[in-house]
Order: sequence, then C-alpha cells, then structure tokens
Amino acid sequence: MSEINVVPYIDVMLVLLVIFMVTAPLLSQGVKVDLPQAAAEPLDTRQQEPLVVTVDSAGLYYLDFGDDRGDPVDPATLAARVAALLRHRPETSVVVRGDQNVSYGTVVSLMTILQRSGAPSVGLMTEFSGNDDR
Repeated sequence: MSEINVVPYIDVMLVLLVIFMVTAPLLSQGVKVDLPQAAAEPLDTRQQEPLVVTVDSAGLYYLDFGDDRGDPVDPATLAARVAALLRHRPETSVVVRGDQNVSYGTVVSLMTILQRSGAPSVGLMTEFSGNDDR
C-alpha cells in the first residue's frame, strides 16, 4: 500500500501561518469611525447631551464640558477629562466640531485621543447648508 507523504504540506501550512501572523497586525491600523448608512439626521435631543470637542483653525482643542469651556486644553488634559467623563457616563456620545480650515491630520489626531480615552465611536459635527447635492 502506498502512503501519502504529508510533511511537505505541513511545511507549507506553517509558512502560510507565519505570513498571516506577520501581516494581520499591519492590516488593522487606523482610526475606527462608524459611518452612517443613510442620509445624516440631527441627533436625538431626548437622549443625553453629547460631549462636543472642538478643534479650531489654529489646531487648539476645546472641551464643551465643565467650567472652563472657552479655554483651550492640551491633549493630555483632554484625554484625562474625556476618560473620566466616559467612565462616569459611558452612554455619552462624543462629537468632534472641527473648523473647515483645520488640517485633516489634526482632526485624526483628536479622534485618536478620543478613541484612546474610551470613546467607542466619534461623530463629526457639520453645519446644515440646506442644499441637497446628491
């Protein structure tokens, strides 16, 4: 009776396993953003007020929470305050209000800070123009 030699198949399988183990972490980089599947609608005002984080055209961050709402905050302070608020009220939604002249990288950095602070998803605030350009 002849037998099938499976040693070459095991070698190929182990090589493929190593390739997948090395490439899998590289595929999952980036910022997770939950995009809407339909036309944007206003937030439900019956729910809890969202946490609004603003980034102005100079790249400064402002937190719409607490006593010093008009004062810019550094990234470390912002991360600590957002993490504390989300630990206290985990159902709070987080919204970024970015100036249209701020760089894309600054908004992505802010979203990364919010993600590391425990925000499960981050929304982007826009101004309604009244035009439907579909």
